[in-house]
Amino acid sequence: MKECNRLYRYCGRDFSGEELQKIRQIIASDDQPNRVTISRRVCDVFGWFKLDGGLKEMSCRVALLRMERDGLIRLPPPEKGNGNRTAKVRISSASDPKPDVCVGAGALGPLRLELVGKSTSQLWNELIERYHYLGHKRLPGAQLRYFVYGGSRLLATLGFGASAWSVAGRDRYIGWTAKQRQSNLYLIVNNARFLILPWIQSRNLASKILSLACKQIRQDWYTRYNYRPVLMETFVEINRFTGTCYRAANWQQVGITQGRGKLEKSMQGKLPKKYVLVYPLVKDFKEQLCR
Repeated sequence: MKECNRLYRYCGRDFSGEELQKIRQIIASDDQPNRVTISRRVCDVFGWFKLDGGLKEMSCRVALLRMERDGLIRLPPPEKGNGNRTAKVRISSASDPKPDVCVGAGALGPLRLELVGKSTSQLWNELIERYHYLGHKRLPGAQLRYFVYGGSRLLATLGFGASAWSVAGRDRYIGWTAKQRQSNLYLIVNNARFLILPWIQSRNLASKILSLACKQIRQDWYTRYNYRPVLMETFVEINRFTGTCYRAANWQQVGITQGRGKLEKSMQGKLPKKYVLVYPLVKDFKEQLCR
């Protein structure tokens, strides 16, 4: 099939052969283009905006990198680093282990979630890199990160980002069509990171934190992005965890992944299989997702 008659899907958007040619023209239109400028121009030209009116720059940059990987375009060399967009996290004494705390959740003081800002982002990254088994990786798309405190003591970290594009169990549970999923996927957020700091030992703490996050995230998301999500999802690696804290917080298992990963094109599983768990944030979440 000729390029002009094909559609190429990247980051939830279809690009025609004509649009690919337009992207090539944008790349060639400047004597010294850089990747940031190119992604912003592409967003402007194609009207790729977030609900709050901002450019969908991160999604666009990922799409452009995948186009280049597939041989469809050629981007200028990255100005910094190796083009993987993930800088190595510098570890400092700020994330050093603290004295062990072994008390019930009720003895830790009032729990609160505090949004991570520019001044505290480095510490969040350090803690995840140092103590989470997956390490630090930039969360995709719209995102919120939290510190969890009990009184004045830091207990845990949470990270929420864009949902997975296609998950068989989740999609069956919702009952939506491919077109509905394409339109409404942004209403699902993924709990991509959850870390109780290793020196905190407190029965039932994890489920209490999850319950608090489920109550708070819709308003925080609206404040940041001008819309409210209706469903949360997470993936729990079967060989490592059972998902007990999620189940205790009333999350529901809706399937098991096949271990192929979001970019795997073959039918052979290569990644660890995971439980797929979801938590509805509103009663009519299926109706909203299936509009």
